[in-house]
Amino acid sequence: MKKKFPLIHMQWFADSPNVTRVSDIIVPSVFMRYVNQRTAELSRIRSSGILGVVPNLEVPRGGNTVNMPYWDDLDGNSEVWSSGGKTNPSKITAKQDIAAILTRIKSWGAEDLADLFAGDDPMLAIANKVAGFWARDDQATLLSILKGIFASASMTDSILDAYKKVVTNDLLVDAMSLLGDASEGLTGIITHSAVRADLFKKGLITVKPGEVTSQDAPELARFLGRTVIADDGAPVETLEIEGEDKKVYTTYFFGLGAVGYAEGEPKNPVEIERKGTESLDVLINRRVFIMHPRGVKWIGAAAGNTPSNTELATGTNWLRVYETKNIRIVALRHQIGAA
Repeated sequence: MKKKFPLIHMQWFADSPNVTRVSDIIVPSVFMRYVNQRTAELSRIRSSGILGVVPNLEVPRGGNTVNMPYWDDLDGNSEVWSSGGKTNPSKITAKQDIAAILTRIKSWGAEDLADLFAGDDPMLAIANKVAGFWARDDQATLLSILKGIFASASMTDSILDAYKKVVTNDLLVDAMSLLGDASEGLTGIITHSAVRADLFKKGLITVKPGEVTSQDAPELARFLGRTVIADDGAPVETLEIEGEDKKVYTTYFFGLGAVGYAEGEPKNPVEIERKGTESLDVLINRRVFIMHPRGVKWIGAAAGNTPSNTELATGTNWLRVYETKNIRIVALRHQIGAA
């Protein structure tokens, strides 16, 4: 049976050579492998496929943005090919998408981790806790990005603003149809848990038997084959509509790899700091990464070195550069309840 010691005992003996310290457990290079692997396993947004690796996209050392050049679509019409005739070559235009580099840091004191020290593999136990934090934090960052891009005036063609209507099968299909024939590439949905519950009640989403495999792999609800992820960080606002206060939700639809992702390597990703006067060990975790909606350029100027979630959620910091159909994300604003 796992022993638990009162935290005051851990603190009182913290300077004793017989007490386990964070620095005795954590091997930085090994620890980060634990964390990265477990974060990927625990992250619903990664398993959904919305995050995708972009060929040749790497987090540079230095700078706060990275250029992502792309070829524009070919336009114009074909010409009649006749004997002895000539053709007039059209230009292939290169354009620029720009991604912001994101940096994040989080620290935990020994009191937060003390009850994990007696486990069979304490480093794995701590890594699981840290990975769970980063999985949730990644999801919060993604939702901030989605909120920001759909607040941009350049993205109005990618949002169905039906805030006076309750969500129905037809409304969901109408939102996906914003991409026309490209809607077939939409593979997942992120929505508030209240919306997910409403869709269950209406029989619009289902869970296939056998898809609940473990605590780490929650049930996968689906709408027309698209995975439905519930997150209470999805936007919900209260508006006065026809004299009554109504909750309006925003639901996002996305395709595979709609958001480009790359993990960088900070100089000191893991650091253990000893505060002797406080009898406290501190675990510090740093990350640098790119999480970028493909085709919506970052044009903001962050107050710090890199953008905060609040800045990512600001519409004026984003500008659409792809054709609407090539951006594999659409949004629907709606209510829930009886139609």
